Amino acid sequence: MNRETEAQNLLDLVDHQEGTVVSKTLIEKKAGSVTLFAFDQGQGLSEHTAPFDAMVCVLDGKAEVTISGNPIDLGRGEMVIMPANKPHALKALEKFKMMLIMIKS
Repeated sequence: MNRETEAQNLLDLVDHQEGTVVSKTLIEKKAGSVTLFAFDQGQGLSEHTAPFDAMVCVLDGKAEVTISGNPIDLGRGEMVIMPANKPHALKALEKFKMMLIMIKS
């Protein structure tokens, strides 16, 4: 399949695996990246900071994103922007898939 000339379903590009988080980078450039993630229920990313803004777009399922201590529940089709240098964490409330867009410039 030629990624530049054929449409692809984002949900089909990354699969859930029991007890873990799976990721697949679609674009990696100096200006930023686009990465797909699939989380099993209960899995997450512990609190951390990043020097760049990032946008979480939930493609399927439900997650809790915590930004600077403020929990935000997200479902299919919803998004949130995580500001640079603010502590954030993520937890799968059920199996879910997301796209993370990080802007570095």
